Amino acid sequence: MIILDITGIELKLRHDGGRPMVFDPVRKSWFVLTPEEHLRQYVLRVLIDKMGYPASLVSVEKMIDVAGMDRRFDIIVYGRDHTPWMLVECKRPDVPITQATLHQLLAYQNVVRSRYWLLTNGPQAFCADAADVADIQWLTSLPAYPF
Repeated sequence: MIILDITGIELKLRHDGGRPMVFDPVRKSWFVLTPEEHLRQYVLRVLIDKMGYPASLVSVEKMIDVAGMDRRFDIIVYGRDHTPWMLVECKRPDVPITQATLHQLLAYQNVVRSRYWLLTNGPQAFCADAADVADIQWLTSLPAYPF
Protein backbone atom coordinates (compact mmCIF):
# COMPACT_ATOMS: atom_id res chain seq x y z
CA MET A 1 0.00 0.00 0.00
CA ILE A 2 1.14 3.55 -0.65
CA ILE A 3 0.22 6.86 0.98
CA LEU A 4 -1.11 9.69 -1.17
CA ASP A 5 0.26 12.87 0.39
CA ILE A 6 -2.47 15.51 0.07
CA THR A 7 -0.94 17.91 2.60
CA GLY A 8 -0.91 21.47 1.33
CA ILE A 9 -3.33 20.79 -1.52
CA GLU A 10 -6.18 23.28 -1.69
CA LEU A 11 -9.01 22.54 -4.08
CA LYS A 12 -10.86 25.38 -5.78
CA LEU A 13 -14.39 25.21 -4.33
CA ARG A 14 -17.63 27.17 -4.66
CA HIS A 15 -21.36 26.74 -4.12
CA ASP A 16 -23.81 26.76 -7.00
CA GLY A 17 -27.49 26.66 -6.12
CA GLY A 18 -26.63 25.30 -2.69
CA ARG A 19 -24.50 22.48 -4.11
CA PRO A 20 -20.77 22.34 -3.38
CA MET A 21 -18.72 22.39 -6.58
CA VAL A 22 -15.04 21.74 -7.31
CA PHE A 23 -12.97 23.03 -10.21
CA ASP A 24 -11.21 20.37 -12.28
CA PRO A 25 -7.95 21.81 -13.69
CA VAL A 26 -7.75 19.13 -16.38
CA ARG A 27 -11.32 19.37 -17.69
CA LYS A 28 -11.31 23.11 -16.94
CA SER A 29 -14.84 23.04 -15.56
CA TRP A 30 -16.80 22.89 -12.30
CA PHE A 31 -18.26 19.60 -11.02
CA VAL A 32 -20.53 18.63 -8.13
CA LEU A 33 -18.36 17.74 -5.16
CA THR A 34 -19.39 14.11 -4.61
CA PRO A 35 -17.16 11.95 -2.40
CA GLU A 36 -15.66 10.27 -5.48
CA GLU A 37 -15.10 13.59 -7.29
CA HIS A 38 -13.48 14.99 -4.14
CA LEU A 39 -10.98 12.12 -4.12
CA ARG A 40 -10.45 12.30 -7.88
CA GLN A 41 -9.50 15.98 -7.57
CA TYR A 42 -7.03 15.26 -4.77
CA VAL A 43 -5.48 12.45 -6.81
CA LEU A 44 -5.19 14.75 -9.83
CA ARG A 45 -3.46 17.39 -7.73
CA VAL A 46 -1.06 14.82 -6.24
CA LEU A 47 -0.16 13.54 -9.70
CA ILE A 48 0.18 16.99 -11.32
CA ASP A 49 1.30 19.30 -8.49
CA LYS A 50 3.31 16.98 -6.26
CA MET A 51 4.58 14.33 -8.70
CA GLY A 52 5.04 16.64 -11.68
CA TYR A 53 3.01 14.58 -14.15
CA PRO A 54 2.20 16.86 -17.12
CA ALA A 55 -1.43 18.06 -16.95
CA SER A 56 -1.53 18.18 -20.75
CA LEU A 57 -1.06 14.39 -20.78
CA VAL A 58 -3.82 13.62 -18.26
CA SER A 59 -7.35 12.65 -19.23
CA VAL A 60 -10.32 12.47 -16.85
CA GLU A 61 -13.56 10.48 -17.14
CA LYS A 62 -13.51 9.50 -20.79
CA MET A 63 -15.78 6.83 -22.22
CA ILE A 64 -14.32 3.45 -23.21
CA ASP A 65 -15.93 0.25 -24.43
CA VAL A 66 -15.46 -2.57 -21.92
CA ALA A 67 -16.82 -5.89 -23.20
CA GLY A 68 -19.49 -4.14 -25.24
CA MET A 69 -20.55 -1.77 -22.44
CA ASP A 70 -19.82 1.95 -22.17
CA ARG A 71 -17.73 2.70 -19.08
CA ARG A 72 -15.82 5.74 -17.87
CA PHE A 73 -12.32 5.50 -16.48
CA ASP A 74 -11.39 7.98 -13.75
CA ILE A 75 -7.93 9.13 -14.85
CA ILE A 76 -5.38 8.15 -17.46
CA VAL A 77 -1.90 9.61 -17.59
CA TYR A 78 -0.33 9.32 -21.03
CA GLY A 79 3.33 8.94 -21.82
CA ARG A 80 5.16 11.37 -24.08
CA ASP A 81 4.32 9.02 -26.97
CA HIS A 82 0.58 9.49 -26.15
CA THR A 83 0.06 5.87 -25.15
CA PRO A 84 -1.55 5.11 -21.77
CA TRP A 85 1.11 5.13 -19.04
CA MET A 86 -0.98 5.03 -15.83
CA LEU A 87 -4.61 4.05 -15.28
CA VAL A 88 -6.20 5.40 -12.09
CA GLU A 89 -9.43 4.14 -10.52
CA CYS A 90 -10.88 6.19 -7.65
CA LYS A 91 -13.50 4.89 -5.25
CA ARG A 92 -15.43 6.77 -2.59
CA PRO A 93 -13.67 6.62 0.79
CA ASP A 94 -16.43 4.36 2.18
CA VAL A 95 -15.88 1.78 -0.59
CA PRO A 96 -13.22 -0.71 0.50
CA ILE A 97 -10.55 -1.81 -1.95
CA THR A 98 -11.40 -5.45 -2.64
CA GLN A 99 -11.00 -8.08 -5.33
CA ALA A 100 -14.15 -6.65 -6.97
CA THR A 101 -12.68 -3.14 -7.23
CA LEU A 102 -9.43 -4.58 -8.56
CA HIS A 103 -11.39 -6.57 -11.16
CA GLN A 104 -13.10 -3.36 -12.29
CA LEU A 105 -9.71 -1.72 -12.78
CA LEU A 106 -8.43 -4.82 -14.62
CA ALA A 107 -11.45 -4.76 -16.97
CA TYR A 108 -10.46 -1.20 -17.90
CA GLN A 109 -6.82 -2.27 -18.14
CA ASN A 110 -7.73 -4.90 -20.72
CA VAL A 111 -8.85 -2.03 -22.96
CA VAL A 112 -6.40 0.72 -21.95
CA ARG A 113 -3.22 -1.36 -21.50
CA SER A 114 -1.18 1.01 -19.37
CA ARG A 115 2.10 0.21 -17.65
CA TYR A 116 0.99 1.39 -14.19
CA TRP A 117 -2.26 1.03 -12.25
CA LEU A 118 -3.37 3.06 -9.27
CA LEU A 119 -6.43 1.98 -7.29
CA THR A 120 -7.50 4.17 -4.37
CA ASN A 121 -10.32 5.12 -2.05
CA GLY A 122 -8.19 7.78 -0.35
CA PRO A 123 -7.14 6.01 2.85
CA GLN A 124 -6.04 2.97 0.83
CA ALA A 125 -3.98 3.26 -2.35
CA PHE A 126 -2.31 0.52 -4.32
CA CYS A 127 -0.04 1.07 -7.31
CA ALA A 128 1.30 -1.65 -9.57
CA ASP A 129 3.92 -1.81 -12.30
CA ALA A 130 2.49 -4.08 -14.99
CA ALA A 131 5.36 -3.78 -17.47
CA ASP A 132 5.72 -7.55 -17.23
CA VAL A 133 2.19 -8.97 -16.93
CA ALA A 134 3.64 -12.30 -15.84
CA ASP A 135 5.33 -10.57 -12.87
CA ILE A 136 3.29 -7.57 -11.69
CA GLN A 137 5.12 -5.57 -9.03
CA TRP A 138 3.18 -3.78 -6.28
CA LEU A 139 4.95 -0.50 -5.52
CA THR A 140 5.53 1.35 -2.27
CA SER A 141 5.38 4.80 -3.92
CA LEU A 142 4.08 6.40 -7.08
CA PRO A 143 6.45 6.12 -10.05
CA ALA A 144 8.28 9.19 -11.29
CA TYR A 145 7.03 10.42 -14.65
CA PRO A 146 9.56 9.63 -17.43
CA PHE A 147 10.53 13.06 -18.73
